[in-house]
Amino acid sequence: MAEKVLVTGGGGYIGSHCVLDLIEAGFLPVVVDNFSNAVRGEGDVPESIRRIEKLLDTSIEFHELDLLDRPGLEKLFKKHTFTAVIHFAGLKAVGESVAHPLRYYKVNLTASMNLLEVMQAHRVHNLVFSSSATVYGDPQYLPLDEQHPVGGCTNPYGQTKYFIEKMIMDHCLAEKDWNAVLLRYFNPIGAHVSGLIGEDPQGIPNNLLPYVAQVAIGRRDYLNVFGNDYDTPDGTGVRDYIHVVDLSAGHIAALKKLKENCGCKVYNLGTGKGYSVLQIVKAMEKAAGKEIPYKIAPRRPGDTASCYANPCLAEKELGWKAALDLERMCEDLWRWQSMNPNGYSEAS
Repeated sequence: MAEKVLVTGGGGYIGSHCVLDLIEAGFLPVVVDNFSNAVRGEGDVPESIRRIEKLLDTSIEFHELDLLDRPGLEKLFKKHTFTAVIHFAGLKAVGESVAHPLRYYKVNLTASMNLLEVMQAHRVHNLVFSSSATVYGDPQYLPLDEQHPVGGCTNPYGQTKYFIEKMIMDHCLAEKDWNAVLLRYFNPIGAHVSGLIGEDPQGIPNNLLPYVAQVAIGRRDYLNVFGNDYDTPDGTGVRDYIHVVDLSAGHIAALKKLKENCGCKVYNLGTGKGYSVLQIVKAMEKAAGKEIPYKIAPRRPGDTASCYANPCLAEKELGWKAALDLERMCEDLWRWQSMNPNGYSEAS
């Protein structure tokens, strides 16, 4: 019988790709989402989930649920016997977290505490957590490995990820039958090769690639490049961009790691390569076959000059390695954007 895995935030960008991969890997995902980062489709199901059902000719159990709703979460755990939880749900924009820090602390920390407590009460002791490279703060050295100091975060979003990591680590230390894998993402981009699911940010995109894609498709006039005076080769920020399909595969590898009774483990999920904003613009221009206009704007608070991973530990212990290059990432992103010029709002 297929193992049942709870996926929180499963209607969002990364969560939906993971749901697809879980099904293909033989797991039975149960998805919860509160639509803060997902688009509502037919039957009050996220459009991303509806499309996965169509693509794989299957049905997916979905519940509209906010993790701040403790009674609702209890009800779900009474209904199901989960072997593991993959926790994506949370607010995720760096700039927004600087402007609204209390909202980020309330939502991200309370939701995660509720989840951990309900898991403990129902003897579900296996967790994969969607963390972030923002926990490293301003890099003291590059590439970033898992031994790099954490906690000197430059924004409240990063702080919430750091605090949640600490909660999970401390809980695993106290409860020896718990296993957790904390995955520190770098910058996910791209989309599923089908073009059916991808990133559809609500409102003005907070991340670079969806904004670039929306400029390329004509939804926005130009790209704002935040800062061109960083200590980088062309003055623009350098980041490690990883294909969302590779990132999703890392979660399947993490679930397999949990079966080893691994305790609490931390892994970077990145490519080990850094690309500047202007390099990304050029790569997207090639994929889209058109020029992408941009303007230089002031730096954003909370941003760092360069950030890229040393992903060797994940390769060694999870047997995982990012396989898709920047060209493929941009091609897949452009396929998604050109097939869905207005995102999921063009539900078909």
